[in-house]
Amino acid sequence: MKNNILNHNLIRLYILKVSHWFMLVMPIVVLFYKENGLNVSQVFILQSVYSLSIVLLEIPSGYFADALGRKNTIFIGAVLGFIGFAIYSISYGFWGFLMAEVVLGFGQSMISGADSALLYDSLVDAKQQDRYIKHEGRMTSIGNFAEASAGILGGLLAAVSIRYPYYGQTLVALLAVPAAFTLIEPKTEHNRLELGWKQIVDVVRFALVKNLRLRWNILLSSVVGASTLTMAWFVQPWLIRADTPVEAYGAIWTALNLLVGVAAMFAYRVELKLGRIRTTGVLILFLFLGFIMAGFIRSYWAMPFIVIFYLARGVATPILKDSINRIAPAPMRATILSVRNFIIRIIFSVWGPFYGWLTDRWSLTVALTTAGFIFIILSILTFIVLFKVERED
Repeated sequence: MKNNILNHNLIRLYILKVSHWFMLVMPIVVLFYKENGLNVSQVFILQSVYSLSIVLLEIPSGYFADALGRKNTIFIGAVLGFIGFAIYSISYGFWGFLMAEVVLGFGQSMISGADSALLYDSLVDAKQQDRYIKHEGRMTSIGNFAEASAGILGGLLAAVSIRYPYYGQTLVALLAVPAAFTLIEPKTEHNRLELGWKQIVDVVRFALVKNLRLRWNILLSSVVGASTLTMAWFVQPWLIRADTPVEAYGAIWTALNLLVGVAAMFAYRVELKLGRIRTTGVLILFLFLGFIMAGFIRSYWAMPFIVIFYLARGVATPILKDSINRIAPAPMRATILSVRNFIIRIIFSVWGPFYGWLTDRWSLTVALTTAGFIFIILSILTFIVLFKVERED
């Protein structure tokens, strides 16, 4: 019976992942913004607002998932995701896009953390928690394969009209609603948290103050997550600088996300071969090289380094999430994962508009190399402290 519940939830979590990552709009989103009169600074401002919208509800939504159930918060997030893209599809300027980003941010915050927690609890319920990295890797792979497939279709739709991908995206977001509604809450042995702001503060204090291993695992995962999010928004300006034909955007976006999906699928094997500490160190180096080489090389000779960056991104997500899940107590797992996502969005919200300003005021090279050095400094500092804490524990 418990295996049936696990399989039932896995199917719906796959549907939710596909719905969330089948992004018809991503290959042409910067072109769409330019078509509607926005500059690079405004693009990063919109994404910063999206991140801040997530931040406002990120930790409370994770706590609601722990207190009220993962399924309920995921369902609310799916509904808000549909509404957000519906607003986008009928908007034609900065303020309409801003409203859509706020709604999408709220929706994402309701799902973020709750989905991974529900997956982990479903595995615990079926006594298969040791397979979390494998399943999380598959979830990441499915998401990136979906995004890759959407890149081709999105490019074709954009060739007809730059707005068609947004109409299609609204329909895709609608698919998540029935999938979320039919999830089954796992009957794990832990008790749900009580509702209250004091309890939320207690969980955050536990994650970032009391438990040193958890704190530094969260911070390292957040720095890496923010760096990959930043690069995702640099790729299209880089393609524009390289005079890439519009019809090639979908194919390139597809290829990059296929690489992430393949890497995520084999992340657990990489960790088994190299070990967690060594794997993390290699990932940090590859991500740094991606920023620096994409910044200095204006031609397609930089593409191999962007490829390496995306491969590292695929391996990093399931491994770093698993590190947190192994330490996080079951009753507060969704809240703790939301703390991680909260910090990712805070980092991006602070630095994103600055990178956009550097691009408009100076150059894409300056922005990319600055992002790379900020990342390497933050990641090395957190990595060193984490290594020290892990050895002393």
